[in-house]
Amino acid sequence: MITQKDVKYIASLSRINLKEQEVGRLTKNLEAILHYIEKLKKVDVSQVQPTSHVFPLNNVFREDVVQPSLHQDKAIKISQNHHQGSFKVPKVIE
Repeated sequence: MITQKDVKYIASLSRINLKEQEVGRLTKNLEAILHYIEKLKKVDVSQVQPTSHVFPLNNVFREDVVQPSLHQDKAIKISQNHHQGSFKVPKVIE
């Protein structure tokens, strides 16, 4: 059983300011949650296989296909600033 004192303590640990009416409501909600967890503990899951996801997942990546890339000369031509075959960018680290 969870008490209002427990809820206030948890709220203080979480740095949450609760009004008195919220404490009462949260106490009832947490009590209901704990009651439901106790019900779930009684369910026989010995025949249930552990899963990480409810649906079977397959690799969704496409096959790697080698394709021609942009040639360096063409890439340099479309850049705003370049020097000796490399892109020139502003200095960002002092």
